[in-house]
Amino acid sequence: MNIKTTLLSILCCLSLSVIAQNNPDKEKILASLDKETASYAGVAKKIWEYAEPGYLEDKSSALLQERLKKAGFKITPGVAEIPTAFVATYGSGEPVIGILAEYDALPGLSQVDAPEKKAAVAGAAGHGCGHNLFGTGSVAAAVAVKDWLKNSGTKGTIKVFGTPAEEGGSGKVYMVRAGLFNDVDAVLHWHPADRNLANASSSLANKSGKFRFHGASSHAAAAPERGRSALDGVEAMNNMVNMMREHVSSDTRIHYVITKGGEAPNVVPAFAEVYYYVRHPEMDEVKETWERVVKAAEGAALGTGTTMEYEITGGVYNTLPNEVLSKLMHANLSVVGGVDYTEEEKTFANKIQTSFIADKPALESAQEIQPFRVEKIRAGGGGSTDVGDVSWTVPTAGLRTATFVPGTPGHSWQAVAAGGTSIGTKGMMVAAKAMALTAYDIFKNPAVVKEAETELVQKQGNAFKYEALLGNRKPALDYRK
Repeated sequence: MNIKTTLLSILCCLSLSVIAQNNPDKEKILASLDKETASYAGVAKKIWEYAEPGYLEDKSSALLQERLKKAGFKITPGVAEIPTAFVATYGSGEPVIGILAEYDALPGLSQVDAPEKKAAVAGAAGHGCGHNLFGTGSVAAAVAVKDWLKNSGTKGTIKVFGTPAEEGGSGKVYMVRAGLFNDVDAVLHWHPADRNLANASSSLANKSGKFRFHGASSHAAAAPERGRSALDGVEAMNNMVNMMREHVSSDTRIHYVITKGGEAPNVVPAFAEVYYYVRHPEMDEVKETWERVVKAAEGAALGTGTTMEYEITGGVYNTLPNEVLSKLMHANLSVVGGVDYTEEEKTFANKIQTSFIADKPALESAQEIQPFRVEKIRAGGGGSTDVGDVSWTVPTAGLRTATFVPGTPGHSWQAVAAGGTSIGTKGMMVAAKAMALTAYDIFKNPAVVKEAETELVQKQGNAFKYEALLGNRKPALDYRK
């Protein structure tokens, strides 16, 4: 069965609009994105250079807002008590389609745009998850859709949600909690990757926080009996949690780093801090395991004669996949196609693959569109994202495109390097095109919204009521400081 036949089959089953490669409107949308590729590449590279961590993305957020404002969007900045969050709106009436845009970088991953490991600024942040591409590609898709809405006179509203601090800061959670998605009918998003796919997939629920122990300092040699080591509290907690690993479900993941352990060996540390993540495919399991981690911290403080308090810094739901929207996204991704490398890009890619520890997939795999699947998340099969909270409140679908060299792990210097080159730009524009075409189909056939909403309600269950895993706390604006 050829691609066109497959696409028509998928859409007939869903009573969706036909994806036709000779659709004049779609051809105009794709042509408009091709025309602006160089311009959007420049935006993505600037954000790549800014490399601002979560809630500190002042320049990155401002740049995307400026681009949207010039395109005719109404900008609402600083939403949900987050200075770098925004909502950009164009149009009126229903359906209302939202597109998510991320732009935060990861600490300690600074890298030049070359296939050898070399920091641009030692110790600085870098876009190891490609969010410079994510935010820019989403804006590109929204502007293309806006131009079509304006030129065609089609009724409907397109919104771009500027969502900071995806990497552990749970930015979207505060935006969901503030009701910013209440009037949205469907949400589209994407993420950089080393392959192209639009599966109906989930992610791990995650709760994170910092445990802070307080003791009493003293001379570690002359008067140790007068001190109480806060670091002992942290280490005792970690030891208990590590023993607990044998007695949690096999799909549970617990990670920690000691962020503060003292200043000098000859001074009993009066303060120490450890930063924890707890993950699982189901939210209830995360809640239960987190409470056990808290009990371990309380016991550690009691046993070491210290005191402890903890701060919830993040908490996200597992993603609730929407098959109706995901199949539509996959159909459009299949029309757009994957990424073709030039000879120069192949040279770059081949060299960067020499640094991989694991397998090195063929470069041609960047051209392929992976078959559509409905995926059940496993602990070893993915990470966490605050898109999860959005997906439990609005029908949501996403895709991944080959912005990284095939075989590249996320959160790596190799991902940063490719994300600052034309390889990253090409994958970004594939995503922008697929999202724009998917938004077009929803605007042309609003019945899709009803189908997607029905699926969401069924998966939520009758007793569902949204409550953020991070509770009522205000945004953790200083979690990366």
